[in-house]
Amino acid sequence: MRATMNAKELRNAYVSFFTEREHAYIPSSSLIPENDPTVLFTTAGMHPLVPYLLGQKHPAGKRLVNYQKCIRTGDIDEVGDATHLTFFEMLGNWSLGDYFKDGSIRMSYDLLTEVLKIPLDRLAVTAFEGDDDAPRDMETYGIWKDLGFRDDQIFFYGKKDNWWGPAGQTGPCGPDTEIFYDNGRPRCSPSCGPACKCGKYVEIWNNVFMEYNKNEDGSYSPLSQKNVDTGMGLERVLTMMNGAKSVYETELFMPTIAELERLSGKKYEDHIKDFRIIADHMRAATFILGDNMGIAPSKMDQGYILRRLIRRAIRYMRKLEIEENQLVNICKMIVDRYSDVYPELDKNKDFIFRNIAAEEEKFSKALDRGLRIADNMFRELGNEKIMSGELAFRLYDTFGFPIELTKELADERGISVDVKGFDDRFRKHQETSRAGAEHKFKGGLADSGDETTKLHTATHLLNAALRQVLSADIMQKGSNITPERLRFDFNFDRKMTPEEIQKVSDIVNDAIKAGIDVVCEEIPYEEAKKAGAIGVFEGKYEDIVKVYTIRGISKEMCGGPHVSNTKDIGGFRIQKEESSAAGVRRIKAVVGNF
Repeated sequence: MRATMNAKELRNAYVSFFTEREHAYIPSSSLIPENDPTVLFTTAGMHPLVPYLLGQKHPAGKRLVNYQKCIRTGDIDEVGDATHLTFFEMLGNWSLGDYFKDGSIRMSYDLLTEVLKIPLDRLAVTAFEGDDDAPRDMETYGIWKDLGFRDDQIFFYGKKDNWWGPAGQTGPCGPDTEIFYDNGRPRCSPSCGPACKCGKYVEIWNNVFMEYNKNEDGSYSPLSQKNVDTGMGLERVLTMMNGAKSVYETELFMPTIAELERLSGKKYEDHIKDFRIIADHMRAATFILGDNMGIAPSKMDQGYILRRLIRRAIRYMRKLEIEENQLVNICKMIVDRYSDVYPELDKNKDFIFRNIAAEEEKFSKALDRGLRIADNMFRELGNEKIMSGELAFRLYDTFGFPIELTKELADERGISVDVKGFDDRFRKHQETSRAGAEHKFKGGLADSGDETTKLHTATHLLNAALRQVLSADIMQKGSNITPERLRFDFNFDRKMTPEEIQKVSDIVNDAIKAGIDVVCEEIPYEEAKKAGAIGVFEGKYEDIVKVYTIRGISKEMCGGPHVSNTKDIGGFRIQKEESSAAGVRRIKAVVGNF
């Protein structure tokens, strides 16, 4: 019989298992990627480790373990079913050129069967079936067989199901083996297996074996450093271990759902999707606001996603007829539930509550305007008793009205809505958004090209110059680097003057012309702080950290990559200084030989 555990026990059991096997525990990184400019949020435990998966030496060694805060935004509109979450925790362990398939698989098996007490006959696994690029993974098959798995518990699939990466067009990649919990239901067909969507098999762990590099010509070559990257979703495993029907019927969500029942006077089972959306979105919003990067609701990037989550939760609160100004109380419950594991939530709670209250007030007014516009649209239809999909989408896109809300408003007036037309328009919108996201991701993880490396070092010089010109309290609040330019967000409550912009630019260019060596050293975290090194993500560093020093200018804890001498940057030019969010300014700049 499987063990039952609460979330805290599961986190501790996972970390303890691997630290006993010589893995160094590393704390959760920020939700805002430091080493990956191609995505808005940290989406997996491996994101903060990208430079080390690519070959850099990690200060903590070759074996690592942690639980990582993650945000995935591609399926926000799917939240409300039994499995989709916006925020989740990823349990992970890594081998950076140390053990490989045999060690990884056997440790995974031992944790599942000995610690979590899952019977062998309730497990199923998959392996890569092979193609022209890489052979059938018989090594993985042989290890699972040796551990006692029957042939009808081992399934072979192609790249779609059992291959990871590369993240961009080129880079590290390889086959994986996925581990599934078999809930005991009968197979829906003779071909039923882990790839089937019938619900019999639930994925609980993925072990990726990075053993290939995909080259620019599309070919694959063996990597000199072979890594293992694993990921186990805490919420999903918690659901399975406690026999819950969905992730929302666990300790992580039920207190919030109970409070929503109290506030609305309605039962969860009668409004499952509405309750789940609010609970999920407010948990995600609380963690984004509670991150030490200080992201606030805005019209761009992470702030836009945050605003969308909060406003969608407000819509569903209205639908449940919950009176206004209750979101802060929901956030307080989430902070209380998680702050012992993620103390930054308690540290930043005033920032969380202030922004939630302000956004709720702002959107309540926008929602009222939207309702008036919708009412005008219905009146203008005249004798036409059907609203076009285009008009319904306009209410969604401009005011955030879900199609369900528009249908309810239409029904009250005896008007139908062209839902198919809306779905077609919405699908085009999603395709456009995903294409944009894919373009954003196209550069790959931790682009270490020459131009990106120059820009990364330039952000250190820029940060130091801003602290010198504006205030010693200036801190990075976000960064995005592409091979073409850098974008740097920092805390400041007014527009910079032209004189200040010029002075900052001069300081950076003077440092570049001076040809100062960029020195990297690995030292204890506390020693780095005493030496005056600043940290972008305060409180998330390991015991041993990398400190990059540009003598007389900058000393920062950072994962790199960096040039070896400031003269390699060439030159620096600020293109734009603008507002990013309340109390946050943004600078866009380029480097080169001007």
